[in-house]
Amino acid sequence: MSPTIVLLLGLVLLFFGGELLVRGSVALALKMRISTLVVGMTVVSFATSAPELFVSLQAVLGGSNDIAFGNVIGSNIANITLVLGVTAVIFRVQISEQTITLNYPILLLSSLVFGGVLYYFNGITTGVGFLFIIILLSFAWLLIRKSRKDNLKAAVDEDELLEEASKDTLFKSLSFLIVGVVLLKFGADFLVDGTIAIAKKFEISERVIAVTVVAIGTSIPELATSIVAALKKEDNLAVGNLIGSNIFNILAVLGVVASVQEIKLSDSAILSFDYIWMIIITFILGLFIYAFSKREISRTEGVLLLLIYISYLYFSIY
Repeated sequence: MSPTIVLLLGLVLLFFGGELLVRGSVALALKMRISTLVVGMTVVSFATSAPELFVSLQAVLGGSNDIAFGNVIGSNIANITLVLGVTAVIFRVQISEQTITLNYPILLLSSLVFGGVLYYFNGITTGVGFLFIIILLSFAWLLIRKSRKDNLKAAVDEDELLEEASKDTLFKSLSFLIVGVVLLKFGADFLVDGTIAIAKKFEISERVIAVTVVAIGTSIPELATSIVAALKKEDNLAVGNLIGSNIFNILAVLGVVASVQEIKLSDSAILSFDYIWMIIITFILGLFIYAFSKREISRTEGVLLLLIYISYLYFSIY
């Protein structure tokens, strides 16, 4: 089987695996009467970050650390510029108060800490991996606590997608979760194998393939979820999913992978080029949230984000 077919098969399996995992996770969360904002920031964010987790774990265990780092950084860049950009072009995305006061600050802080760890440790040690997991659990606890304090109610009736998911039986929801995880596992295997084979065949660095093809592939669940949420005018789920997914990519994906096996930085361009783009784009998102917009991401800003992503891809490849 050619490397290209293997890679495409991996992307297809990741897409369907991610979709099943999201549906099963949301259905279970709704049965517990969790608000859509909390669902977006926790359950959906973790579920849509599952492809990154499986791909990064498979890459590190296979000795391809650059794919793990490139996948996470490239995915975070794609989530803000590509996914949020496309979503904002379709529908102006409203920014919630919780995103302003809690979610974005946590994203910025975790991104800065990630850069500092990469610089000082030239990778992520096992101890730092466990620390990332502890920070993530603390954030999830704080998020749920704040949700309860603000008396947020489950908004099941506001979203036809969530209504449909809530009708799934417990057995059906668990089946979606299990099948989704299996598809993600095999999809990650195929994607990593195909990526390595293509990189060797065309003498392209694993880093470049990871921050472009692999990152876009693993961001497909976020893109699908955010577009549907935007069309349904479920802004909390759309923005919460993206910001939460980026936080999970850093703290959960890299945290879990590093706790299993230390991740060493091989290609210095990941820190000197890709990470710099990621942190600049994160700051730009902050400007859109706090300075340029009236609590929304406009269509013009969405177009600008897409142009930034095209520029990043151009400079990454050439």
